[in-house]
Amino acid sequence: MQIFYYINRSGNGHLTLRELKRGNLIDAMQHADEEEDINKVLRYFSYEHFYVIYCKFWELDTDHDFLIDKENLIRYGNHALTYRIVDRIFSQVARKFTSQVEGKMGYQDFVYFILSEEDKTSEPSLEFWFKCIDLDGNGVLTRNELNFFYEEQLHRMECMAQEPVLFEDILCQIIDMIGPENESYITLHDLKGCKLSGSVFNILFNLNKFMAFETRDPFLIRQERENPTLTEWDRFAHREYIRLSMEEDVEDASNGSAEVWDESLEAPF
Repeated sequence: MQIFYYINRSGNGHLTLRELKRGNLIDAMQHADEEEDINKVLRYFSYEHFYVIYCKFWELDTDHDFLIDKENLIRYGNHALTYRIVDRIFSQVARKFTSQVEGKMGYQDFVYFILSEEDKTSEPSLEFWFKCIDLDGNGVLTRNELNFFYEEQLHRMECMAQEPVLFEDILCQIIDMIGPENESYITLHDLKGCKLSGSVFNILFNLNKFMAFETRDPFLIRQERENPTLTEWDRFAHREYIRLSMEEDVEDASNGSAEVWDESLEAPF
């Protein structure tokens, strides 16, 4: 699924020869063939990446029917996303779901979502979120559209007793970050030409990442400096894989100790 996310830019589910030549799939396949440890091949074939995506999906899919609804997705990232952006995702304006079940997102749809959410620097991600924010579909993001999504963020900050950042200040910050050709609106071209575009989307609908950006989380900054060649997705997947593995180890250890305890209880007196 990652292959189609990054290479099949037309989104029709079929890779063309032109897309193959423009992409890095052939190089990645050659790397995978030569590398003994598949996890060192970060493009497309990493087991760690698959494991993280699958576990994240499984955590949200509480009834395990391989479908996710709005109420499931709103729990993603410890309730990081706003209801308004989740509504836009499920409106399928940015990308049609493949699940064919009304109001439900399938596993393939979730893969597309999580790759877009965890690496907002990639072109597919920028295009996805741009369509979500572009309420009237006219190809530009206006002040009103930005304000519509930020309103919920502002309300959430107030509910959490955080010092609210007013929209006027946020708008100035966004304009300074993006440097659009016309300051009265933002185009996709403006976003693709700026390294901070992902942070703009986080400001609008991901409160946890917005707070991390505002405080300039030193842990994240150190990670970026240590591994400048890794993408945001690579770093996220590595962190989550370690966390999930540790949780699994703890669970295995607790199950093992329970078995020992049971055996001691059954010992004859």
